[in-house]
Amino acid sequence: MLRKSLVAVLVAAGVLAASGASARQPQFELSATAGWTFSDGVSGQSYTVPNVGTFNAIDLPDAFSWGARAGFMMTPTTEIGFLFNQQATTLDVTGFSDRLEVGDINVNNYHGYIAYNYYRPGYRVIPYFLFGMGATNYGSVSYTGIDGDAKKTNGDAQFSTTWALGAKIFPQEKFGIRLEARYTPTYIKSDPAGWWCDPYWGCYTAADAQYSNQFELNGGLILRFGQN
Repeated sequence: MLRKSLVAVLVAAGVLAASGASARQPQFELSATAGWTFSDGVSGQSYTVPNVGTFNAIDLPDAFSWGARAGFMMTPTTEIGFLFNQQATTLDVTGFSDRLEVGDINVNNYHGYIAYNYYRPGYRVIPYFLFGMGATNYGSVSYTGIDGDAKKTNGDAQFSTTWALGAKIFPQEKFGIRLEARYTPTYIKSDPAGWWCDPYWGCYTAADAQYSNQFELNGGLILRFGQN
């Protein structure tokens, strides 16, 4: 499913931009970014650990993040590419008054994307909008259990989208600076939310979807290859 989604994004962009790309020399951009990610987890049923506390949620504290991406300019305005991002944080369990840090965790984003660049000849500042589909991977966590034994959780990957607004600033033709705000919601689970009744379709159970959200503010450097 994830592989098919990535392929669909890249193929769709290629079909839309193929005619424009054939009339010009291709342009390729490599970027590295660093920033800060504001993130959250999901809630669930309460669970009491004797002599420790009562917990009903998993949380991911805000933390430093970094990333890399490669973008191919199909036209001066249409870009397709792939981005990787990693947030190094901790996995915490929380309750109404209790909080326990379980261990360190890396949250990795893998997204194929399409971006629209508001390009105008001679402009050194290029605003852009980006949309991507792919996966968010929550790495394994090593911790010590209440019995004193070393334990380790399994990692897990979930489908996610990513959305960004930003600007590329090019003081030189081949070198630029990226400033960006990016939002990545990752679906985790759905909780029962009662019944919903319709006079035509009857009654059915409703669900409340829960997402683990990441909102990143980042900046970085761009190396450009090819010509405008």
